[in-house]
Amino acid sequence: MSPNAPVLTIDGPSGAGKGTLSRRVAGRLGWHYLDSGALYRAIGVAAGWEGIDLADPEALRRLASRTEIRFESLGEEEPRVLVDGVDATSELRTETAGAAASAIAALPEVREVLVGRQRAFRRPPGLVADGRDMGTVIFPDAEYKVFLTASAEERAHRRFKQLRDKGIEVTLDGLLREILARDARDAQRPVAPLKPAPDAVTVDTTGVPIDAVVERVLSLLPESVRRGGPQT
Repeated sequence: MSPNAPVLTIDGPSGAGKGTLSRRVAGRLGWHYLDSGALYRAIGVAAGWEGIDLADPEALRRLASRTEIRFESLGEEEPRVLVDGVDATSELRTETAGAAASAIAALPEVREVLVGRQRAFRRPPGLVADGRDMGTVIFPDAEYKVFLTASAEERAHRRFKQLRDKGIEVTLDGLLREILARDARDAQRPVAPLKPAPDAVTVDTTGVPIDAVVERVLSLLPESVRRGGPQT
């Protein structure tokens, strides 16, 4: 980890568009990208493979300590995620994996193991970190912080389209219920609850095209940073 490398944190609830935004901004800046949620989803998937109870913090801590998680960048597309050498990218994007990640993220034992992994992504020329506690817990000293949000209804519609495009059958009402339940869990968990950092800029993406959101976030950075451009 390079503590001198600049960091842009993009936190917010599920479905606010953090991943797409973060990858595009990272591409424009030529910075590295961290999808912190994928780490928790990966542990949830690995727990399912091994039949580990999500209510067993110690077993999950041991699992998190030994599970190898590797990201393979695909440009502005979602990175490929290998869990113990197995391509788990599709499985990580299911609602089951999302619910497991939300439950696991509330466990201090697991969070403690993953903090170091997340901070290791901070290296030159810079990092765009996407998650729920990037600006409050993982990178509290980040120079630039955004809290991305959108209405629950809009987030459900986005997720519905995303999953249907992948051939996954879901219902809009079911997704809305899951999003509201996850919002409540993430906001009420005693460890690193979902909330904006005091110095974060809140950006509401409801009804706003992604290109406009990208420009809005980039406008928060100094011109000297924006001119950096992709690194070779």
